[in-house]
Amino acid sequence: MAPPFSEPGYTPPSSMPEYLIRYATLRQLQIFEASVRLGSLSRAAEELFVTQPTVSMQIKKLSEALGVLLFDQVGRNVRPTDMGYELYETCRKIFESLANLEMKVSDHKGMKRGRLRLGVVTTAKHFVPEVLGEFCRQYPGIDVGLKVSNRDRMTERLNAYEDDIYIVGQTPTDAMEIKSYPFSPNPLVVLAPRDHPLVGVKNIPLSRIAEEALILREPGSGIRDAILRRFQKHGLKINVRMEIGSNEAIKHSVVAGLGISILSLHTLSLEGPNGPVAILDVEGFPIMRQWYLVHPKGKELSLVADAFLQFALNNESRMRQKMISQWPEMAETLAAAQPAARIEKKQDKN
Repeated sequence: MAPPFSEPGYTPPSSMPEYLIRYATLRQLQIFEASVRLGSLSRAAEELFVTQPTVSMQIKKLSEALGVLLFDQVGRNVRPTDMGYELYETCRKIFESLANLEMKVSDHKGMKRGRLRLGVVTTAKHFVPEVLGEFCRQYPGIDVGLKVSNRDRMTERLNAYEDDIYIVGQTPTDAMEIKSYPFSPNPLVVLAPRDHPLVGVKNIPLSRIAEEALILREPGSGIRDAILRRFQKHGLKINVRMEIGSNEAIKHSVVAGLGISILSLHTLSLEGPNGPVAILDVEGFPIMRQWYLVHPKGKELSLVADAFLQFALNNESRMRQKMISQWPEMAETLAAAQPAARIEKKQDKN
């Protein structure tokens, strides 16, 4: 095999950026990357467990080493300059390469190490921790960063390449090219307090539900959009009493008798079928949606992210069986849902 320095595009030591190597540090680059990604020096300090003055001092030193201004002050926030954005993109490439190197070294030693960054829509937080728990038990050396927000915010993070993998309820149509993998069924069900007069009634007409006071998720929620489409399809106008951005707060409001709601079955995973809310038998329900694992098509997955993707898809059938055992009345619907995608395992190159 030819020595690496003879490969096309290889940078010999004589052409390396000696000034940056001598005067800039990886820690400074890490602090700078976090400050840009989070849009705040204080948030970067919290993430990296340092003080804000330390963050400010290290960014100042990095700016002096480069001889350019890296941030503009905008009120209490900071915004990267054009050169700041250039440095941010370079930092991301550096840290992705180092993360992969760390994973390969760990593999060579017989262990897995690294960091996984996941972005998930709000409702997915009801089952993702369970998947992560099993994944981390199998790979105890892997640290996980989990960001939870609504669909619109996840699309923004996807476009900004802020995370490794995203778990969403529908594939974004306003994002860059993505790779999407069907993952797990996500049925939407109609919820009411246990003492509601419609509890126990069979095949309730959708028009009857439209007469009820509804509690919906906030604008930007994928569940909200799916609900509105279903009623619009049948020419029905709904009575929205409240809009709430939290599934837990919605369930509490339902129990308090403020209205009924439509949420993912996953939001009932902890309390189960005997909890304080009941599932109504409504025509056309459950609305069968799908969870997807997605990532930007132009971004190569880190070894850690690829390991999680394979793990999640391979364990979907077990997750589905658990849902069926918890909700046997939905066994037929859940069993008929789209199965998880399958990916051929990559072969190691010798």
